[in-house]
Amino acid sequence: MNILILGSGGREHAFSWKISQSSLCSKLFIAPGNAGTAGLGENIDIDINDFQAVKKVCLSKEIEMVVVGPEEPLVNGMYDFFKADQKLQNIIITGPSKTGAQLEGSKAFAKSFMNKYSIPTAKYREFDNSNFDDGLEYIQNHPLPIVLKADGLAAGKGVIICTNYVEALSEFELMIQQAKFGSAGKKVVVEEFLDGIELSVFVLTDGKNYVILPEAKDYKKIGEGDKGPNTGGMGAISPVPFATEHFMKKVTDQIIEPTIKGLQEDGIDYKGFIFLGLIKVEEEPVVIEYNCRMGDPETEVVLIRLQNDLVELLVAMDQQKLDSQKISVEKNNAVTIVAVSGGYPGNYEKGIPIEFLYLENPGVIKHIDDDGVGAMVFHAGTKNVNDKTVTNGGRVLAVSAMASDMGDAIELSKRILEEIHFEGMYYRGDIGYEFVD
Repeated sequence: MNILILGSGGREHAFSWKISQSSLCSKLFIAPGNAGTAGLGENIDIDINDFQAVKKVCLSKEIEMVVVGPEEPLVNGMYDFFKADQKLQNIIITGPSKTGAQLEGSKAFAKSFMNKYSIPTAKYREFDNSNFDDGLEYIQNHPLPIVLKADGLAAGKGVIICTNYVEALSEFELMIQQAKFGSAGKKVVVEEFLDGIELSVFVLTDGKNYVILPEAKDYKKIGEGDKGPNTGGMGAISPVPFATEHFMKKVTDQIIEPTIKGLQEDGIDYKGFIFLGLIKVEEEPVVIEYNCRMGDPETEVVLIRLQNDLVELLVAMDQQKLDSQKISVEKNNAVTIVAVSGGYPGNYEKGIPIEFLYLENPGVIKHIDDDGVGAMVFHAGTKNVNDKTVTNGGRVLAVSAMASDMGDAIELSKRILEEIHFEGMYYRGDIGYEFVD
């Protein structure tokens, strides 16, 4: 079948790499893609939030499956657009309806859903301009630290952890009355701070059945030792050592099962990925957030461990036959380390040439072998200009490596990174090290 992947990041390059291996994939298209995806299929330069442009590509390229990478098209109703169009409605699309995507698109919607179905999450209240003064009083009487979340999508920047009341009250006012995050912050969820260790669990559901993909842990802070501002993600590991069979049973029983049941009971059309952002508080899993798609850079470690044919899984999802699928996972450890542009997550330059020295070094592994050992370079913010690969974003590329030992995987990833160079290049050297003996 002809398959279209929407997006341009490391997640989409990983999707392209995995899907291109499927015997079910005839032709692969990526919109808009990057310099890495160009080697696996045909890049098409369109705005993926322009649904008419996406429709035109689907019809001209005879697309039979659309894999949506980022959340914005789903939150904007891409699934509904396809199902309402007679020419598109038979195309398999991975992602929920617009209502289902509100699990990510609205923090207040997600919190209300979790409360309704007794899914463990932090205590909270929501406020907007109509009850602004109540919000000020609530914050002043709330224990510190306190968490403020913009209700809508804010490019991953809408969550602020405040350690004093002056900061909390100031940020609350900036979000609601000064539109710090635009319309996304018109409503603010004020939440208790949870102390624990985070992880991500990924579920693929057909709306009735589900399978659980490999879990991961990502690293958000720009600096080593988890210092500095948040980013889109500086690296990830999989498996997560503390996600034991006992812990994951709690995740399944207390979170996954009630989530799927809740979607059914609310009549929400949901065929696609559910990303559970969890925190382990003492020995209990608690939901921090839902996302309606796969994570980035977590996808870059999840997919290299997933041994199933991804297209087969997505076809089963469409046919509501995921109960017939059994997930097979590589036992080795996977690590991805992200290389970013100088200045990121602040201002940074684009168009800087990238040197891939490993192309001249046959001793460096650039693939995953039959023993589950090797490395892949997944492009993110890159593009080809005059036959040269240049930077085109803050997060430029991710090197995913796999080995039987976590420490070996980390060292292999760093070894590849030493063979890549662009001016201002930076990466964290401590991804996964807390789990190395």
